[in-house]
Amino acid sequence: MKVIFVCLGNICRSPMAEAMFKQMVRNANLQDQITVDSAGTSDIAAGLPADSRTKKILDKYNIPDDGMIARQLNDRDYEEADYIIVMDQMNMVDAKDMAPVGLAGKVHGIYETTPGKQGHWISDPWITHRFQETYDSLSEALPNWLERIKKEL
Repeated sequence: MKVIFVCLGNICRSPMAEAMFKQMVRNANLQDQITVDSAGTSDIAAGLPADSRTKKILDKYNIPDDGMIARQLNDRDYEEADYIIVMDQMNMVDAKDMAPVGLAGKVHGIYETTPGKQGHWISDPWITHRFQETYDSLSEALPNWLERIKKEL
């Protein structure tokens, strides 16, 4: 099973989600069954490391960032991924528009599996500067994704 988290530039939300979800997968001893990655809908930050404020939050919770480097979502991602999980409405529109024919159905919203929160999104902390809020939101949404995926293994 392969999961890719997606935001605009792949330097704030999606790498934070990737690092957090990787740790959750390791803690559940599922690293041999679940692969986790992240990407951006834009190439605006391609080649750059995660934002220092994202790294600061991950360090605060002792979550390794594994030296992630920003990259843009590509056709191969759509072909290989089981789930492409986006952070906001703009990411949803862009990721679906970028999808090769027949693969847009792999794109899902971050809160899709969170009861009572479907249709909610995570704002870009690069704009809001609310990196702790991003972590808190991901902490709420990601366990529900792990539960859904575990049922499909």
